[in-house]
Amino acid sequence: MTSLNPLLQPFTNKDQTVPFDQIKTEHYIPALNSAIAEAQERFKQIKQNKDTTFENTILALEQMSEKVDRISSVYFNLFSSEADASMQALAQQISPLLSNFSSDISLDSTLFQKIKFIYDHRKDLNLVGEDLKLTEKMYKDFSRNGALLSDKDKESLRKIDQELSVLSPQFSENVLKATNAYELWIDNKEDLKGLPEGAIEAAAMSAEQKGNVGKWLFTLQAPSLIPFLTYADSRPLREKIWRANASKAFGGEYDNQEIILKIIKLKYDRAILLGFKNHADYVLQERMAEKPEAVFNFLNKILEPSKKAAEKDLAEVRSFKKELERNDDIKPWDFAYYSEKLKEKKYAFNEEELRPYFKLENVIEGVFKHAEQLYGLKFIASNEYSTYHPDVKTFEVYDHSHGKNNTPENYIGVFYMDFFPRETKKGGAWMTSYREQGLWGKDIKRPHVSIVCNFTKPTPTKPSLLDYNEVTTLFHEFGHALHGLLSKCKYRSLSGTNVYWDFVELPSQIMENWAREKEGLDLFAKHYETQEPLPAELIAKIKKAEQFQSGWMSLRQVSFGLLDMKWYTTPPSQITDVDEFETQAAAATRIIPKEPNTNMSCSFSHIFAGGYSAGYYSYKWAEVLDADAFEYFKQEGLFNKAVASQFKNSILSRGGTEHPMKLYIDFRGREPDAESLLRRDGLL
Repeated sequence: MTSLNPLLQPFTNKDQTVPFDQIKTEHYIPALNSAIAEAQERFKQIKQNKDTTFENTILALEQMSEKVDRISSVYFNLFSSEADASMQALAQQISPLLSNFSSDISLDSTLFQKIKFIYDHRKDLNLVGEDLKLTEKMYKDFSRNGALLSDKDKESLRKIDQELSVLSPQFSENVLKATNAYELWIDNKEDLKGLPEGAIEAAAMSAEQKGNVGKWLFTLQAPSLIPFLTYADSRPLREKIWRANASKAFGGEYDNQEIILKIIKLKYDRAILLGFKNHADYVLQERMAEKPEAVFNFLNKILEPSKKAAEKDLAEVRSFKKELERNDDIKPWDFAYYSEKLKEKKYAFNEEELRPYFKLENVIEGVFKHAEQLYGLKFIASNEYSTYHPDVKTFEVYDHSHGKNNTPENYIGVFYMDFFPRETKKGGAWMTSYREQGLWGKDIKRPHVSIVCNFTKPTPTKPSLLDYNEVTTLFHEFGHALHGLLSKCKYRSLSGTNVYWDFVELPSQIMENWAREKEGLDLFAKHYETQEPLPAELIAKIKKAEQFQSGWMSLRQVSFGLLDMKWYTTPPSQITDVDEFETQAAAATRIIPKEPNTNMSCSFSHIFAGGYSAGYYSYKWAEVLDADAFEYFKQEGLFNKAVASQFKNSILSRGGTEHPMKLYIDFRGREPDAESLLRRDGLL
């Protein structure tokens, strides 16, 4: 069978990209079993070597499981972006397989002794640069994953990792199923009052796809949910869809409560076993923040000005509602609605006015132009690559900063873009890669990078017109993509986005800034029918409205960060009820009373099914870095070649080859100024 399995053959597509059109669900398990068996053979050889060298131990380990890495990255990328029920169900088999394989390696004492030997003699062996960094990283990774434990404790750790490997995909699957299960059907046109024409048309199209012509269907997918909560005049219907969203995977068929209790207990037990105080203590050893106390101090420092400003924001919305309706009762399903109306009144600005200027194709062209003006990159659309869905677009990327040729020397990588929601795709937006930059076999290969989003779809009468939030999301994910694409490292495990998680959001968040500046918007924002540029007065309104309710937004992020930290610093024996714990943990950040039967944690995929456990604070942490770094661009010129080139060479191309603070100082000449964020948000 292996001879027919495309996952086990050398990929013969252009630049060895993934042959999506040939891969079927039944190929994954046999391919993984075969790849793992091959890696285990190599593993045996590494252990049997008589002498121990950097090449036959550290380098050999870095390259040992290339096939396993490739196959599992294809599977897990599609698990998130294009997975039917059978593909989703496969995670219950694949995750334990990989967890077991990884435990076999990380818990092997013979192997660890060899790694330790190289680590202890790193000076005598004259290891420098990436060879030294890889050795130190490997030694630390093995220690952090149980290499120093007794045999009995290693067995316990293996069991924990097995269980966790099944629970995270299960959590994720429940959120997706709960999202897809909810449908708000409308058959009375009156109930659509207030909604923008685009949202109504999209809902009619969704209804038609389900065989109900003449009705309207709204769902919990962001492009449907957000316009409904922001514009629908019908308060009962806003409440209905808000409650459905706020209780996703909380109770009912897809309940995540038991899974959360199991996850936090297992992660706590794992940390204790490894000699840490709790899971957050374990995670933060490998972060810029270093300790839970530092994260709490950081978040609490922002909490005070954020909460004060958020209370002012809420009071303003309340008094505005009182003016309109003689009562100032604001419930969670009212805030976005009245807030949008208040913004219109204050700034004569309605977010929907911007949509016609943000045709998706123009915004894509816009991010490409930014990459060209800042970093000399050229994105060329190509149909030569296989994709996993007709919506996916592919591009070849070249670096024109030293000449305008698309030559192999200037080739940067392949870039995939996948934009619209579907039932086989998780919500949200993310960047990922199918091949990381670095050493594969004997050659250093260029990366294959992808961004996946859930944006407003085209309708029969209109192209995909993005709202402003979707525009900044695209710039954000594109920033991550540049971090992956521009990597110039030797080893994959140090390349691209393989950096500390509280640093990884700097390249993404800094990109959002250009979408807030006239100079940036002028490159791409033009009316989809008349081609008129986005009027200067609208850009001025965006700028004016930028700090509108920045306290409310900041408080929201701080509340998620604190909730995450509390889940992972509290001993699980003190947590018996998911909802009760969340209610108490979030009390200090709540300024509108919590609604009964709603719960945020049950769908908080970032921290229970993604890589952000004890790491959600990273968004805020990196905002300080990005606000400070962007001040430098503003000072020297938004498209200043020298500053852009410094950012490219000190940060984007360096991956995790140095400590992030050193990389930041290389770029900026000093440590970040902590007050830059409060300045930008107008919270000082």
